[in-house]
This record gives sequence, structure tokens and C-alpha cells, in this order.
Amino acid sequence: MIKGLGITTVWTFDQQRTKAFFTEKLDFEVRTELAMGDMRWVTVGAKDQPEVELALMSLDGPGLDPESAEALKKLVSKGVLGAGAFRTDDCRGDYETFKARGVEFVQEPQERPYGIEAIFRDDNGNWYSLTERSEELDFSKDFG
Repeated sequence: MIKGLGITTVWTFDQQRTKAFFTEKLDFEVRTELAMGDMRWVTVGAKDQPEVELALMSLDGPGLDPESAEALKKLVSKGVLGAGAFRTDDCRGDYETFKARGVEFVQEPQERPYGIEAIFRDDNGNWYSLTERSEELDFSKDFG
């Protein structure tokens, strides 16, 4: 039986640059970094959530045929791929901190029915929601 999400993929043009983005700008930690044949396996994660990792997958690495790799590169560089939503308890404060560190925001913090949300891009163009949930919102009751 599935217990939850453990690893998810973030596509990157440069694993080391993206690792620096997550660790230096967002305060993530490196979980794994090792050579696996002709590729490097690099994962990072939020310090307070050890059970979830982001695998920084190279767009030039093995596993993608040339046509798929080129299509994926175009989508990533165009900035149309959403890579996830990060939870925070202070969206406005994190927005100010991350913006001062050079994180590109495409949406400032805004009130939403589910809380406060800002949207930013990583160093590749992938976008993420930074969300502070409303205290009164109960997702299990309100959505399912």
C-alpha cells in the first residue's frame, strides 16, 4: 500500500547550479549526491521534511531519447512546467527573504481562498507555489 510521496523530479540544465539554488536560496539540504554510471544522482529536501526529496534530474542525462529531451528542454526553459507547491507558515516573510537572495517571483503574496500564495521560479524556469494555508481550511473536510 502506498504510504506517501518519497521522491519527485525537478528537471535541470545544470545539477550543481540547481543544487546551489535550493540549498543557498531556499535553505534546503543535500540528501544524496553520488555517481551512478554515466549520471549523477542528486537529491535535496526541506530540512523539516526528511521523508520527501527532490531529485535534480539533468536534461542531458540518460533515460530521455533525443526528441523527448529537446521537447522537455523547450518546456522547462519556457517556464511552463509547475514543479510543486511548498508549504510555509509565513509566505510574506519567506517571500521577502527569498527575493533578497535573488529568487525570481512571478507573483507576490496574494490572498487566496486556501491561504496566502506567492509563485516563484527556480534557476531553470520551473515554477513553484509558496503557500501559507488558512488555519480555518481543513483539506480533508473541504476537499475530500
